[in-house]
Amino acid sequence: MKQNSSVTEFILLGLTQDPLKQKMVFVIFLIFYVGTVVGNTLIIVTIKFSRTLGSPMYFFLFYLSFADSCFSTSTAPRLIVDAISKKSIISYNECITQVFALHLFGCMEIFVLILMAVDRYVAICKPLRYPVIMSRQVCVILIVLAWIGSFIHSTAQIVLALRLPFCGPNLIDHYCCDLQPLLKLACMDTYMINMLLVSNSGAICSSSFVLLMISYFVILHSLRNHSAEGRKKALSTCTSHIIVVILFFGPCIFIYARPPTTFPMDKMVAVFYTIGTPFLNPLIYTLRNAEVKNAMKKLWHVKIMTE
Repeated sequence: MKQNSSVTEFILLGLTQDPLKQKMVFVIFLIFYVGTVVGNTLIIVTIKFSRTLGSPMYFFLFYLSFADSCFSTSTAPRLIVDAISKKSIISYNECITQVFALHLFGCMEIFVLILMAVDRYVAICKPLRYPVIMSRQVCVILIVLAWIGSFIHSTAQIVLALRLPFCGPNLIDHYCCDLQPLLKLACMDTYMINMLLVSNSGAICSSSFVLLMISYFVILHSLRNHSAEGRKKALSTCTSHIIVVILFFGPCIFIYARPPTTFPMDKMVAVFYTIGTPFLNPLIYTLRNAEVKNAMKKLWHVKIMTE
């Protein structure tokens, strides 16, 4: 990567500098990360090998769980290791790579959540045309487009990051590399780059959230014409999706869709949507979804029996 500065490495200050609190950070986020990987891997394996979870909704859930695991992995391991390290040093190239990974998988999660909302809209509002509209070929094309869109977005972040000159100091008051903390270290006027950031990441978060809320409002409104059993099943599924959307987009909008200001709570808000949400998603989708729970029981019961 072409470097536009004299700084070759950065020092991440993390969540705290207190030794006792650092040990607590290590234990707590190790549990969170292991839970995230195990939970999302369990969903991925269950959907992959279960014959009852072949609908488009679970096809998209498969990729949401994959994006969640990768999204958390882009930040959590370094946060955990840095909590017990004497000095948390990250090279310039590693920092830029982390920015790319963070935005690639974060944007992919946004697009998959949108696709899941589209799937629910078609399933509930246009049930007779659902098999044709949401065919496997269409779903694959949509996922490919989501990956392409995510790659374009994350590449745009890298282009912005590479334009920043760093002359020192190199202390990042954060637990990971992202454009906001890097902007504070750049030895140039960053107003225009921050506006570009808001118009890119901020616009994606805000517009996607509004679109998702409108789509779920339309879906819930259309449930009036369904049977009591149909309403109950659709409400259960949609409620899970809405909870995930609010938990993810709330912090995301707070971080990216605002002027260049810094708040003391920024790091904790970032922790919530980069590590907390990927940890909660498997719990939300399994505890509130009888089909996933039953598929897991059957799959792992078969695995144990064959062994």
